[in-house]
Amino acid sequence: MTDQLLLLEPPTTQHPAAVDELRLLTMNVQHASVERGRRQAVWLAGQEVADVLVLTEVGYSASSQALMTSLTQLGYAHVIAIPSASGGPDYRTVLASRSAPLERMRFSVGLAHRAPAAKVRVGEHTIGVLGLYVPSRADLPKKRLFQNDVISALPDFLAAVDGPVVVAGDLNVLEPTHTPRYTTFRAWEYSFYSAFEKAGLVDAFRHLHAQSPEHSWYSHRGSGYRYDHAFVTASHASSIRACRYVHKPREQKLTDHSAMLLRLGLY
Repeated sequence: MTDQLLLLEPPTTQHPAAVDELRLLTMNVQHASVERGRRQAVWLAGQEVADVLVLTEVGYSASSQALMTSLTQLGYAHVIAIPSASGGPDYRTVLASRSAPLERMRFSVGLAHRAPAAKVRVGEHTIGVLGLYVPSRADLPKKRLFQNDVISALPDFLAAVDGPVVVAGDLNVLEPTHTPRYTTFRAWEYSFYSAFEKAGLVDAFRHLHAQSPEHSWYSHRGSGYRYDHAFVTASHASSIRACRYVHKPREQKLTDHSAMLLRLGLY
């Protein structure tokens, strides 16, 4: 199957990685099949802004390996994918970089495969990147435990990076002022979003788009949710050049989530 997928045409334009800004794209890949994962990799490689990737809800076994193999073949020379410690099936988060090596960092949480962390060198600057895929509301105890682990581990992670830090991924949580307001979410879920601000990070999208009602995922009933986020250290908020949602992957049925891109200037 993988050999057959290699017959698909790669992107016609090869995009060199930027050296004056971090260009990061995060996307929930919706546990893609081997074939859909290959198409996702082709789309990602074709995006000029996708120098560093944070991919969430990555499947396991053949589908996971096919996606990572495809990314490598399409120019992402550096990939971090942590296997589940239990050895059992669980979704994970994958980091990938076009040219800048990823130096794995310690981030002490119980479900480490959902929270890979790394330093990436862009030009003369070192940036910390943490990718997160928070468990869904289908398992609230698991979700709450993971959230608490992340909150506990965040200060040490931030202190270990002498430069900008980006936290991005599918947090499966909404901002407290989300429109519309969903009463199903509990106070401890909303407090997870607020914990990033308390730790010294800013919501990059909200920093640039204070009133935008955009959503990154829609239920079968058409209800919109802004689940996918990117946070940047508050001391580097003035360097955020762009942060927006890219809806084409969802509209083209590559996944059920919109992607999010972030451009962070480096001076």
